[in-house]
Amino acid sequence: MAEQRQAVARPLSPHLQIYRFTITMAMSIIHRITGAGLYAGSALVAWWLIALATGPEAYAAFQAVAGSWIGQLVLIGYTWALLNHLFSGIRYFFWDEIVATSPESANKLSWAAALLGIAGTVLVWAVIFSMRGAI
Repeated sequence: MAEQRQAVARPLSPHLQIYRFTITMAMSIIHRITGAGLYAGSALVAWWLIALATGPEAYAAFQAVAGSWIGQLVLIGYTWALLNHLFSGIRYFFWDEIVATSPESANKLSWAAALLGIAGTVLVWAVIFSMRGAI
């Protein structure tokens, strides 16, 4: 007769439904996304530099795109990605040096990185918009 197989009770792998979403998890995910965004956004910096070196017509074309509302939105997003990735990277540097590794301090450091990225973006663009009025 054929042997009957019985189900073996094995532990299940943890799933996203089991984990509680935390700020450290969110910042880790955002760090990876902003890193990829910065990689793609470097094409904008290259376009700007090439247009600057090529001449007034090429720079005017870049300026027309960058000066539009969608261009401004992309540049603000690029600035946020840059600053958020910077402060999140500093957070990882602290962890590499075994500083702020308790759950409470890790959460505080993650919140600080998130808020500094937003505040830095607002500050940079406030300066840019104020300089536009002055020039």
